[in-house]
This record gives sequence, C-alpha cells and structure tokens, in this order.
Amino acid sequence: MAIDYTKRPGSNGPSGNQPPGPPEGFQPPAFPPAGPPTGFPPPSGPPAGFPPPAPAAGPPGVSLSKVTLTKAAPAVSLSKGGQASGVIRVNLNWSAQAPGAKKGFFSRLTGQDPTDLDLGCLYELSDGTKGVIQALGNSFGDLKQPPHIFLDGDDRSGAVSAGENMFINLERPERFRRILVFALIYSGAANWAAADGVVTLYPQSGPEIEVRLDAADSSARMCAIALIENRGGDVVVQREVKYVNGNQRNLDQAYQWGLDWTPGRK
Repeated sequence: MAIDYTKRPGSNGPSGNQPPGPPEGFQPPAFPPAGPPTGFPPPSGPPAGFPPPAPAAGPPGVSLSKVTLTKAAPAVSLSKGGQASGVIRVNLNWSAQAPGAKKGFFSRLTGQDPTDLDLGCLYELSDGTKGVIQALGNSFGDLKQPPHIFLDGDDRSGAVSAGENMFINLERPERFRRILVFALIYSGAANWAAADGVVTLYPQSGPEIEVRLDAADSSARMCAIALIENRGGDVVVQREVKYVNGNQRNLDQAYQWGLDWTPGRK
C-alpha cells in the first residue's frame, strides 16, 4: 500500500505544502540494496561434482570420416587435405536387383537380366595423351606406367561386396590434367534409381569422398560421376552426376574429349 506524504486539508501536519519529515531516529533503507548481508558467501559457481554443460554439437549429418559431394557442396580439394598423394581407390557399388529382392530370383521371376554397371574413366595426361579405362575392350590400364590408372576387374552381377575398383596413382599429380569418372549400364534395364549406385573415393589419408548417383534420368545409360582436375597444382574432385543419352562417344562429345571411338564388346 502506497503512503501519501502530501499535506491533507484539516490534518495536523506542518504548515505549508511540505511533506513531514521522518520520525526521530528513523533511518531510511538504502535503495537499491548495497549488497548481501555481512558474512554472506558470494556465489562461487555450481556445487562440487556438478557436471559442466555439454559442448555444442556440430551440424547434424557432418562426418569427419566421409565427405559427401552434393549440388550445394559439389567440390573438394585433395591437395589442401594432403590427400593428393599415393594411390587413390575409386569404388563403384550398386544393387543389382530391386530393393528387397533376392539375387537371381528377381531376374527369373520377371524375365529381366540383373543390372550390370561398369566403372570407367576418360583421362587426359599433362603431355596431352588421352584415353579411356573400362572393361569394354579390356582397357584395364596400368598403375605403374602411363596412364597410371588401373581397373581391377568387372563385376557383372552387383553381387560382389567390393564392387568395382579403379586405382589412380597420384604420387605425381602433375602427370594428370583431368580424369572423368563415369558409370555405364551395360546390361539390364536403365533404372538408376533401383540400382542405387554410389561411387566412393578412398585417398590414402583423410576422409573418404562419396558421390551418390541420384536424380537419375531413367532413359540414359551413361552417367558422368566426378571430374578430377589438376587446377594449377590443386587436385580437385568435382561432382558431376550428369546423365547422358547414348554411349561413350556421346559422353566424349559432352565433355569435348576428342577421342576416336570404334564399337567394342566384353
């Protein structure tokens, strides 16, 4: 309840319009309070044994062991992370059958052949030499001699857990100008979504680099997956994931490689 110290008519207060003084001996309290009472211990933090707050978590989905190239973040430098040295492994893995179907049974049930994806690359060396690495035509390459790229085999079923692997010798990255990693649906329906393909690059140091074959064009049989370029000494992996209607010749034309192509088989 507020106290009115103003002079009221008829009251026995002091003359004039002045508020009466405080009673004799009255000491008004300090405002605001000057501090805690004498002897009150100052705050010293949480009690002993109280667990400190957990550090803030990093962005969701971030992995220090894997880098996934996306449309929003399509490129990564191998040189800055010290990964452009030694031999880098490029792995292609996919599902040969529709999700949930057993190997072999699905193809017999539908009369369709299982999907056969082939891993390969177009390469251009710093001296201008150009070529292709692929199972088609037995162009498996050589790791110790030019082109310093080697394809280890041909998984025709998608049932091999290791998938298909290509090795690139980056001990001297200056030998390369550009390498275009691609995948080809050699047999089976052109259904990239069902194949659920993924290409992973494994440097000798640093995180692995993943490129998923998503946003597929169901009518295309070729997919340019990633472009590895030597950009003035900086080796950069650039996500492509561009689907090409046609064959290797059409892929060559799309990237202006300039090779002479002849029909081949495996």
